[in-house]
Amino acid sequence: MLKFTIPPFFGQYKKNMAQQHKAGFISIIGKPNVGKSTLMNALVGERLSIVSSKAQTTRHRILGMLNGVLGDDEYQIVYSDTPGVLMPKYELHKSMMAFVRSSLEDADVVLYVTDVFDTYEDLDFLTNWKDHTETPILVLINKIDLVDSEKLQVCLDYWKEIFPGKVILPISALEGVHLDQIFTHIVEKLPVHPPFFDKDELTDKPERFFASEIIREKIFLNYKKEIPYSCEVVVTSFKEEETIIRIASEIYVERVSQRAILIGHKGESIKKVGIQARAELEKFFGKHVFLEQFVKVEPDWRGKADKLRSFGYALD
Repeated sequence: MLKFTIPPFFGQYKKNMAQQHKAGFISIIGKPNVGKSTLMNALVGERLSIVSSKAQTTRHRILGMLNGVLGDDEYQIVYSDTPGVLMPKYELHKSMMAFVRSSLEDADVVLYVTDVFDTYEDLDFLTNWKDHTETPILVLINKIDLVDSEKLQVCLDYWKEIFPGKVILPISALEGVHLDQIFTHIVEKLPVHPPFFDKDELTDKPERFFASEIIREKIFLNYKKEIPYSCEVVVTSFKEEETIIRIASEIYVERVSQRAILIGHKGESIKKVGIQARAELEKFFGKHVFLEQFVKVEPDWRGKADKLRSFGYALD
């Protein structure tokens, strides 16, 4: 079972009789590499989304549930981390944007994440959505720990013009700055509704998904250029025993040359990925992990709808 904890800035979770229950979906959207996954992890209080300095790390819609009591009201906040908004070049990108669209369709509140270096772009469906939606939008300017007050004021003025009349909050997801204010705004806007998920659930994703994501994160951290974007990780076996979890995984690349780079000289590169992934998996699951990795070539898998579906991607 994935452990549930509550972030410290939300106060202590209390088991008492609430007068009413609030629940809603909170969609986290924005361009690649603005810190959406870091924010998601901070808001939920668990490391659910993988993080790297490279853009387009997140490929799926990942839900993270936060349950608690505030005053007389019990609540369930369902956060959605989503892929960065971009112009699709592959079928994979189309699937990623389908996840973003679905998160906007059921959102009760949208957290539009930008950062102090970002500018707005008219990206396909996003502009039309922004100008016509009635869903409350909270604009978050991330990474404020990297600039001075003068630069921050310029950013605030800029985004106020892009999103007139919307709440604009400067934050640092990494440093935890002003995350309590995000929580306050969200709870105020949550509709009265029964919980959507059991209160002991942390996410909608199975353990196999997080195992594959952790391995993929280590690939993003260890390889440059096209290699991380050409890789997909599939967990083919996940067997949990009393003291150990045995995981077998397949890593797909698009070309034979990429397979050679991924494996490295005498297997040293893939071995390094395995060592790092196993350490992270043991920390995540709280058990010893035995990890096997097999590298396979699947030409142009990012452009094959049938292969993407087998990998768990949703296509229009």
